[in-house]
Amino acid sequence: MNGVALRLQIRVESNAAWLAQIVRAQREGRSCLPAHLGLDARQYAALLARHGLRPLVRGAEDGLLGERDALREELLALRREEWQELRDLLLAGQDDRGEPAMAAIVAAACLGGEHLWRDLGLDSRAQLHALLMHNFPHLAVRNTQDMRWKKFFYKQLCEQGGGYVCRSPSCETCPTYHDCFGEER
Repeated sequence: MNGVALRLQIRVESNAAWLAQIVRAQREGRSCLPAHLGLDARQYAALLARHGLRPLVRGAEDGLLGERDALREELLALRREEWQELRDLLLAGQDDRGEPAMAAIVAAACLGGEHLWRDLGLDSRAQLHALLMHNFPHLAVRNTQDMRWKKFFYKQLCEQGGGYVCRSPSCETCPTYHDCFGEER
């Protein structure tokens, strides 16, 4: 196996379990992700095939799931520019171990209203940390104060001069400090 094939095999094996869990959570309605996880249909099908996951076949009894997915797709479309900025931030933090599709998935989950690990359908913040360190190590290592991940990503966008406004010049003086740092429940 050549070096490129070996790196691809390691990347596939490393992300396979996380992706299986994310897909399962989305299908069970335990995440905020739309049907294709923030990817287009072709990318989604290729991702599933690459990781040995089967596409979902929907029946007539899945009307409610279809409605939920349509609403989530609509939200993603309305916030496409924000999603793009988040995805680009994540891609910039990737190295050759990362799965490019994971940037789109995590960016889509950032649009949800819960903690990022919940919006992805993961079991814990520790699991999210491992996923981010594997896929986006150059970005994840910059979260030196253990800031909540969504807050951290938006703070990074703010510091890049994006349209996201930080409420305080310093986290330590911010009146909502405990919303960004501390234990997640």
